[in-house]
Formats: sequence, structure tokens, C-alpha cells
Amino acid sequence: MNKTQGFQRLRRAWGFSWQGLRACYAQEAAFRQEVWLLIPLVPLGLWLGESPAERALLVGSLLWVPLVELLNSALEACVDRMGSERHELAGRAKDLASAAVLWAIALALILWGLILLPKWC
Repeated sequence: MNKTQGFQRLRRAWGFSWQGLRACYAQEAAFRQEVWLLIPLVPLGLWLGESPAERALLVGSLLWVPLVELLNSALEACVDRMGSERHELAGRAKDLASAAVLWAIALALILWGLILLPKWC
């Protein structure tokens, strides 16, 4: 088997990653919304965080949301590839992946609240 190595492998992996990001952005409205929310919220998190740790938590919690959305979309694509008939396990897999996105959003909200509310109350 002819496997690429070194820089060529990294270049191809980078290309596949960008291909996946573009596909998710084109196909998934939730991912697009999350990406657009990052544009104002990441600079806001960097500005509101008073220490490197706070800035990392504020921004990092935001970046988890589209990351989990990417995984959710990947799982949904795999389930959809298996067939269009309804199946209890397919529905459960999709629901669990969607719940992971909800948890990521909750994590971001909780961290932002824990860091910022004491400063204003």
C-alpha cells in the first residue's frame, strides 16, 4: 500500500479537515449559526477574561460547541448513510449526539456565568 508520509501526509490531512469544515458549514444550519456567534463572542471572551485562565475558559468553552456539532453532524451522516428507514437505535444515536451539543452549550453558559456574574453582582 502506498501511504503518504511526512509533510505530504500533513498537507493531505489539512485538506481533508478543511473539506469537512466546508461541508459542515454548507450542510448544517446549526454549525453556521455557531460559527457566526464565535465572531463576536471570542473577542468578547478575550476582553472580559481578566487572567489567561479565564480567557482560556471563556474562549475554550465556546470552541467546544462547534467541535461537538461537527461530531454530531458526522454521526448523523453515518446513520443516514445506513438507510432512511426508522430504527430505534439510529434515532437513539442521533438523539444522544444532539444531547452532546446541548451539554456543550450548557457548559459554555455555565462557565461564562461562573466567571462573569461575580464581577457584576
